[in-house]
Amino acid sequence: MNFLAHAYLAGPLAADRIGGVIGDFVKGRLEPLPPGLDAELAAGVMLHRRIDSFAETHPAFRRSRARVSTERRRLGGIMVDLFYDHFLARRWSRFSPEPLAEFTAQTYRLIGLYRGPLPESFRPVFERMAAHDWLASYRDADNVARALDRMAEHRLRRPNPLAGAGEELLRGYAGFEADFLEFLPDARAYAESVRSARAGA
Repeated sequence: MNFLAHAYLAGPLAADRIGGVIGDFVKGRLEPLPPGLDAELAAGVMLHRRIDSFAETHPAFRRSRARVSTERRRLGGIMVDLFYDHFLARRWSRFSPEPLAEFTAQTYRLIGLYRGPLPESFRPVFERMAAHDWLASYRDADNVARALDRMAEHRLRRPNPLAGAGEELLRGYAGFEADFLEFLPDARAYAESVRSARAGA
C-alpha cells in the first residue's frame, strides 16, 4: 500500500493515520521503542506493517503483481501500491462519505500539528506531499506515472526499470482495477480487526 491507502486504512485515530503515512520511513524493530518514537505512533507504524504483510499474501494483490511485466516484476509491489492508490482516489466516494479533498487536507494537518518527532527522512517528503497534494493527485494516472518516474530517479538504486512504469497501469487497467476492488474491502476489514484487537488488549 502507498500513502493514501495506508492513511485510509489506518482509521480515525490521528497517531494511526500518521503512522500509516510515515511507516516506510521507520526502519528496524519497534520494541524497544526507537529513539524519538512514542508508543502511540509506534502502534500506527505497526499497523502499517501488518497491513503490508496482509497485502503481500492476499490473492488479488498477488494477482496484480503477476500482471506486471517480467522486466519490472521485482518492483511489482511498488507499482501495485501506487496503482491501488490511484483506484482508491478515483473510487473514493464508494469507500468514504468524506470528500477526498477534506480527507487529504485533514491528513496533512494532523501530520503538521503532531507534537512528537517524525523521521528526519520524512520531513522533506512531507513538505512536497502537502504542497502538491500527492494523496489526491493519485486519481490522475499521469501523476501516478510521474511518481513512479521520481522513484526511479531518486529513491532506487540506478539503473532500474521503474521509469516508464506508468504505461503498465494503462495497459492492464481493467485487471488492476478488478483486483483492487476485490482487495480493498478485505484490507479494510483486516485493519479494523487489528485495531479492535489492540483496543481490547
